[in-house]
Amino acid sequence: MRIVIAPDSFKGTTSAVEAATSIAEGWLEVRPHDDLTLIPMADGGEGTLGVLAAAVAGAQTRTVRGCTGPDGRPVDGRFVLLPDGTGAVELATTSGLPLLRRLNPLRAHTRGVGEVIAAALDAGAHRLAIAVGGSASTDGGTGALRALGLELYDSHDQPLADGGGALAALARIDRDGLRPPPAGGVEILSDVRNPLLGPNGAAARFGPQKGATPDDVAILDGGLARLAQLSDGDPAAPGAGAAGGTAFGFATFWQARITSGAAVIGDLVGLDRALRDADLIITGEGLLDDTSRDGKVVGHVAARARANGTPVVVICGSAVTTAWAPIVGVLALTSLAGTQGDARGQVQHWLRAAGAQAARNADEYGAIRRPR
Repeated sequence: MRIVIAPDSFKGTTSAVEAATSIAEGWLEVRPHDDLTLIPMADGGEGTLGVLAAAVAGAQTRTVRGCTGPDGRPVDGRFVLLPDGTGAVELATTSGLPLLRRLNPLRAHTRGVGEVIAAALDAGAHRLAIAVGGSASTDGGTGALRALGLELYDSHDQPLADGGGALAALARIDRDGLRPPPAGGVEILSDVRNPLLGPNGAAARFGPQKGATPDDVAILDGGLARLAQLSDGDPAAPGAGAAGGTAFGFATFWQARITSGAAVIGDLVGLDRALRDADLIITGEGLLDDTSRDGKVVGHVAARARANGTPVVVICGSAVTTAWAPIVGVLALTSLAGTQGDARGQVQHWLRAAGAQAARNADEYGAIRRPR
């Protein structure tokens, strides 16, 4: 049998590369003669650079020292330069939520990711893919764009402070010094479709997880509305609210295209080519829920498998939704381990156990040899 193993990372516990390896080890304990292809996946969140570096031959990982972290402290950033000239940037490496010593929803910013983007362009990238998951801020991407030359002023013609809380005082935008986007274009890789503003927008939907109180949410939403008012962007565009409105900022000022991170990553790592001859596909993520179908790795892999008529098994940390076609089985690590604590504490062990269980269930899943 030919098996493709294409999981996302299990957030907070293991990378996609590690998850794929452990699942494969478990499968081979039961069916050692099967042909396994490992395609670690990502959807624009944390771990995207690791997936690309592992999957794309000739990819070069570059470190950018002394970038500005989301609270102003220095951090080291990274980007991956692909052989086709694409520079892949992951917002979370310089502007991610875990980099904060304490949550600061009004002042946290994205300046560091702009510094990494500048370094990628200086290194010769002529196309950019920016993975925006895991943001610490709600600044509309203005920190990153200011690092690239955009200027923001208040009504006294003084430069604004960084952070989404300052945007309410925005009176003038100066684009004259903004570095132009690369000739090959810019793609924003996201797994959400939220607009910029309103009850389902960047501030209301994602601000609380970044520490925003209801009053903070109102300030942040108002600041983003002011940014939209003084620019020519579309705040209602699907995905404009990704990463605290970073997607809106780059779509507006750099003509970036907001797209499915899972679809772009799948193309870059050759997912469709691997699926073409597969008898069974195993994918996975930390939590299988209703959002998994729309923009997440599991949903994208299942959609591509459905096009080939290939059964899919999902291995997840926990599940709060039922399977849908072509998913024929769900194995939750919490069920195998007995408790969530045990599943998280020994995640590689339980991923191997899940891989072995999937192999024992192969006939039940209908993963029979198809004519070739």
